[in-house]
Amino acid sequence: MSKIKYYYDTETCKFEKLKTSVSDIVINSLGFIILSVVFATGLLFAYNYFFQSPREQFLTRENKELNFYYKLMRKEMGEMDKVLYSLQEKDAQVYRSIFESQPVSSSLINSGTGNMEIYKTLLDQDLSSQDLILSTMDKLNKLKKKAYIQSKSYEEILALSKQKAALLAGMPAIMPMSNPNLTRLVSGFGYRMHPIYKVRLMHTGVDFHADRGTPVYATGDGTIITTAHNAGGYGNEIEVDHGFGYVTKYAHLERFKVTVGQKVKRGELIGYSGSSGAATAPHLHYEVIHDGVKVNPVHYFFKDLNSEQYKKILELAEQENQSLS
Repeated sequence: MSKIKYYYDTETCKFEKLKTSVSDIVINSLGFIILSVVFATGLLFAYNYFFQSPREQFLTRENKELNFYYKLMRKEMGEMDKVLYSLQEKDAQVYRSIFESQPVSSSLINSGTGNMEIYKTLLDQDLSSQDLILSTMDKLNKLKKKAYIQSKSYEEILALSKQKAALLAGMPAIMPMSNPNLTRLVSGFGYRMHPIYKVRLMHTGVDFHADRGTPVYATGDGTIITTAHNAGGYGNEIEVDHGFGYVTKYAHLERFKVTVGQKVKRGELIGYSGSSGAATAPHLHYEVIHDGVKVNPVHYFFKDLNSEQYKKILELAEQENQSLS
């Protein structure tokens, strides 16, 4: 039951019943509601200021985890950068020096970074963590480019190694016939007395004394480009193209064991010694031609000789005597 209110009327000198109008009720109700809303808002603000909601607590934990993993990722990217730098140093100082190739320039490795157009979508979104995201992605972009350049560099080194292996396999690096006692070499490269004309002429190869039918071997990997039969001069001869500008000639043979176009390996039997052509006795005349120039073959007898043997055969080759062809 609502409480009835009275007021004292001075004109009638009586207590009169207080009558409340509808407008007063509305105003009072609105005032109460407004006051309640203000009070509730204040309480909510204070609660939110001093306490976190479950959603906020979840986001806070998530941000801490993201920050932890971001720092871990930055650390790992730093380690990756160190590894790439180590590979680049090994590339420049070891591998390319072996193959006599110019290292990849640091300006190429570090060029083209910081292109913000790549991240235009992120820039347009105006994210709160924009700087953090951009710096991380830029770091990743640099690492990706360095890794790509390094992979291409190793592809080039692999190609160089294959080329170097082919060069070493093809180079004429052994004597063309068995010579364990180093007694077969009878005439060296240079001016020698011609056995027929009896004048000093340039001898463009070396002569190995050998009985007729002694096996003759290819001194390096290559392709047979000549098997010629000449009545005079070199007689029966074989030429092998070893690539990289190297060609070897085997002359005064009795017969061949190969045909033109055939691939041969170092140490493979290609023919037998004889005395065909302008020869005074059974022997093998052997030449090394590099880039079209006939060079001293003795300088290439390094694979099957130790230092003492090489010194001895070099002394034998330097003796100026009569050639056999």
